[in-house]
Amino acid sequence: MEMRQALAKELDRLMEINPNIVVIDADLSKPNGLMALKKKYPERAFDVGIAEQNMASIAAGMSSYGFIPFINTFTPFATRRICDQIAISIAYAKQNVKIIGTDPGISAEYNGGTHMSFEDIGVLRSIPDIVIFEPVDTVQLSKAMPQILDYNGPVYIRMFRKEISNIFSKEEQFSLFSTSNLQKGNDLSIFCSGLMVQETMKANEELSKIGIKADIINVHTLKPLDKPSILKSVKKTGAVLTVENHNVIGGLKSAICEFLMEEYPVPLKSIGINDKFGQVGKIDYLKKIYKMQAEDIVKAAVEIKSKRKN
Repeated sequence: MEMRQALAKELDRLMEINPNIVVIDADLSKPNGLMALKKKYPERAFDVGIAEQNMASIAAGMSSYGFIPFINTFTPFATRRICDQIAISIAYAKQNVKIIGTDPGISAEYNGGTHMSFEDIGVLRSIPDIVIFEPVDTVQLSKAMPQILDYNGPVYIRMFRKEISNIFSKEEQFSLFSTSNLQKGNDLSIFCSGLMVQETMKANEELSKIGIKADIINVHTLKPLDKPSILKSVKKTGAVLTVENHNVIGGLKSAICEFLMEEYPVPLKSIGINDKFGQVGKIDYLKKIYKMQAEDIVKAAVEIKSKRKN
């Protein structure tokens, strides 16, 4: 199942239960897989046209009347373009709006640099009281949606849009505000998110062949961080590698560094976008260009393990 299909399925289920949920899009309901909701709930699903700032403002207004709006568009338009509306009309005003940004980072592919948001986490992480969640697969997304609905406040869902292989099983326990440990190890801590979890697990196969056992942790919620779990892992391993589909400035690396610098400084390396703009290409090509392949993760892991803190 594609991620957008899982999103639509879960929103449909929740909308049947809760009549206060509304969905608002900016002319992208078809690409984001939500067209069926407009047909099923014509009085609760709205298209404002290509007017993202207006979409955010309408959502804030509806929230003030007790509705729970889910706004959705491509990632750069859900963050960069509406940053002021999110900061003032939603977060500062303490409105219960859920923001869905699809095709984050290199997953924008052929839409190119204008649609490749490498800075969206950094933009929103600097605004108080916003939860930032990036699901790995359809299982995690489906388990997270009821918890996101129950949380009273703004939540940003940074979501891959198309089909992706599942990492988690349906039996897996999930908590929105806790990390998920994918493998226990003592040689280094690898903190990964979103699209790059699959690449990390691919790299782990090679690391296992050369005798490196990593503590692999999926940080699905980047704000607030699950600090106790992160600290526990780092105190065990003494070295950190972060892996993300985002600029290494402002995203997962920055969040981990800011925390560890105060609590437990250790050697750290990162895989991600190294302060570059986006470009046109398929995901595999872009991973190669930005050095985000499994082989890059393996190389960085070997290097940082050699510098680990005893």
